[in-house]
Order: sequence, then C-alpha cells, then structure tokens
Amino acid sequence: MGDENCVRLAYKIWLDNNGKVFGDGPYDLLLRVEQIGSLSKAAAEIGMSYNKAWRLIRAIEDRLGFPLLKCKVGGASGGGSEVTSQARRLMQQYRAFREEAENALELLYAKHFNEKEIKG
Repeated sequence: MGDENCVRLAYKIWLDNNGKVFGDGPYDLLLRVEQIGSLSKAAAEIGMSYNKAWRLIRAIEDRLGFPLLKCKVGGASGGGSEVTSQARRLMQQYRAFREEAENALELLYAKHFNEKEIKG
C-alpha cells in the first residue's frame, strides 16, 4: 500500500552502435553463461529460446567486432559455452558504469524533485 502513488525515477541504459549493442538483457545472459557454462541453459533460465539467444549473441558480436562466447562442441562432457576475456571486460565495464550512472541519476532526481511537491 502507498507504493502505487509513489513517483519514482525510471530509466534504461544501453550501449548503442547504429542499434542497441549491449544492455541489461545481454549482460544478464552472459552473466548466466559465465556461471552455468551453457548458453542453452542460461537462455532457458530467462525464458528465451536457444535460437533467439544465439542470434542475439551473434548480432552483438557483429556490432562490437569481437567474440563474446567460445563454444565447446559436445562429446563426453556435453559441450558448453565460455565467456571470452573481451566479453568479461565489457561486462565489468558495463556493470561499473551502470552502478555509477544509477547513483548519479538518483542524486539528480533527489536534487530536482521533492516527493511532496510532485504529489501536490
């Protein structure tokens, strides 16, 4: 109760290069691949088909100009995916940037908007 009338700051942040290149969705997908070791399982966890996840990764790689995943073909261990060092660096930079941007935006919001003034 009370939250439904609360005005709050909302925003989305992503990197762009003639179209969305990297944002929270791809970050989350790669983070899960890093933890699980499988693009298929990571995609399933977020309700995305493997084909859609694969196309997303390939499109991002094309726009960025470097690979995000190293794929291991099946065999006894069943294959899997590994996040590349370049992707890991991008993820670290994005996470740090997003956290800093979030803090800055919250400060700006608090500076310019007073909740009592918004509610009238």
